Amino acid sequence: MIDREQVRKVANLARLELTAEEEEQFTFQLGSILEYVEQLGELDVSNVLPTTRAIDLSNVTREDKLKPYPEREAILRGAPQQEGDFFKVPKILNAE
Repeated sequence: MIDREQVRKVANLARLELTAEEEEQFTFQLGSILEYVEQLGELDVSNVLPTTRAIDLSNVTREDKLKPYPEREAILRGAPQQEGDFFKVPKILNAE
């Protein structure tokens, strides 16, 4: 299915230097992988919906509730710079 020359070509594209033993090992391993993919291709999946994962997952989240923080001045004192009731931060957007 795959030969050593193809393994050398892939290794060259990936900028890998392989020894003769590694070429032989990867030829066998890649051949096994490709044979398995061929087996999967023989399966009838016409009634199987495409999925991204085997089981359904959902995030468990809580509702955000806005609450005033009682120590606002303490938070502002911890800032390197402040301007009035706000944190002062470096400008990161272009003026254009």
